[in-house]
Amino acid sequence: MPANPPGRHLAAPLPPAPARRSLLRGSLAASAGLALGGAGLAAPAFALSGRPEARWGVQTGDVTARSGLVWARSDRPARMIVETSATESFRRVRRHHGPSLGAGSDFTGTTFLRGLPPGEQIHYRVVLSDLDDPRRTSEPVLGTFRTAPERRLDGVRFLWSGDIAGQGWGINPDIGGFRAFEAMRRLDPDFFLCSGDTVYADGPLQASVALPDGRVWRNLVTPEKAKVAETLDEYRGNFRYNLLDRNVRAFNAQVPTVVQWDDHEVRNNWYPGQILDDARYAEKDVDVLAARASRAFSEYFPVSTLRAGPGPGAVGAATGGRMHRVVRYGPLLDVFVLDMRSYRNANSAGRQADDATGILGAEQLAWLKRELSRSRAVWKVLAADMPIGLVVPDGATAFEAIAQGDPGAPLGRELQIAELLRFVKHRRITGTVWLTADVHYTSAQHYAPERAAFQDFAPFWEFVSGPLAAGGFPANKLDATFGPERVFVRAPERANVSPMESPQYFGEVDIDGGSGELTVRLRGDDDTVLFTKVLRPGLIGQ
Repeated sequence: MPANPPGRHLAAPLPPAPARRSLLRGSLAASAGLALGGAGLAAPAFALSGRPEARWGVQTGDVTARSGLVWARSDRPARMIVETSATESFRRVRRHHGPSLGAGSDFTGTTFLRGLPPGEQIHYRVVLSDLDDPRRTSEPVLGTFRTAPERRLDGVRFLWSGDIAGQGWGINPDIGGFRAFEAMRRLDPDFFLCSGDTVYADGPLQASVALPDGRVWRNLVTPEKAKVAETLDEYRGNFRYNLLDRNVRAFNAQVPTVVQWDDHEVRNNWYPGQILDDARYAEKDVDVLAARASRAFSEYFPVSTLRAGPGPGAVGAATGGRMHRVVRYGPLLDVFVLDMRSYRNANSAGRQADDATGILGAEQLAWLKRELSRSRAVWKVLAADMPIGLVVPDGATAFEAIAQGDPGAPLGRELQIAELLRFVKHRRITGTVWLTADVHYTSAQHYAPERAAFQDFAPFWEFVSGPLAAGGFPANKLDATFGPERVFVRAPERANVSPMESPQYFGEVDIDGGSGELTVRLRGDDDTVLFTKVLRPGLIGQ
């Protein structure tokens, strides 16, 4: 994947937001920006007099037909209360009592909403109550989301991308901050799949960067973004950083997120057990850094599995949970969220003839096979934080993803993917589509056995889209082991192109409730559709 620096084409315009959502856009944007004035690009200092404040907006996550998670952060110790209603007037409300927010969680908390009506617009407001005097409450912060449908005819539409504030390109007030989030908000999807690299904890920002064309990029810089993150508070500060952007807060208040992590939440190209040779880090043990990073991740994102039961790996060690999970979004869609970071073996040349650990680990692979077999959804999206057939190097001789450039029979981590693809074919599991980000460009790859060295699998598609707010990079080489054909690609010709010089990218998936067809659109943040592919349900080898 693109590392830190020393460190695309017009089509159709964005449509207006669908009428099926009844939103007070102005009130949502205003509440998302509470107490963050001007351009919404700077955070005020904590003021402990008066009432609690939720200055970082609200988020929802892992929304299903009858449940969802709501997140908030307070500026002081407080009790989180969420009120939900079927209407934006809140004439009739249901109250959900949430956790106490304190220093142990960096004043963040998540409230689990149960018993929601399926396929309905839910309006909610978060209120923070002073722990010493419950009568002192914050101004409510408003949000909305739509629960998953139980009827197939309702259809599903979501977006995906990743890679935020990377390669030295942070929040630039001159261009309005993270503009891609506003482009995505206008599309008003049912949810957003964030495919990892949600922050760049290893990517310090400078106040200004000179561009090749003579312009100057300006960054908002906070203390935690001025160096690589090592302490828990520094990791927390990286997650807070993105919430300084008004576009992010407005998007979070309107669109639920299904989120996963990759490497930059900890450190570029990390793997369990790694000992760093990097002068920027006083802490050299990556397992220590990963535990701190995963705790901060669990505090700043609403993820259903991160607080449930003991689990192995870096995430489990820190939070008592796991990243990998299935988010079931009605009869049309199951999203299989993978963790290709916590269970992998060390990055290497990838030529092992026997590799039981691979990139998923044996336990996660068994889980994925089991859940794919149980799924009755028409479409099964495999949300991967790394691509399959794209060669992603780690230095001169090692490889970071699955492919290692050898076009022959599977070796190394490819063996585990071959086992999974064989399983999908022999169990006649239809409707699998792979989505990822990571490589900082957008593309569509079709994998077919007649082009492959390994042929015991059914053809499938992999779509790549990103970054959302990071440097753009040239397209990676393909590895022929699984027979990928690059059907479309849009990428810059040089490395680390700034968001001022090239569009940022995200993808859209639209599943029609009548026909069951799945349409993928690869989009730019400049109101463009770059590529469209329609897949029909129940077919092998689209």
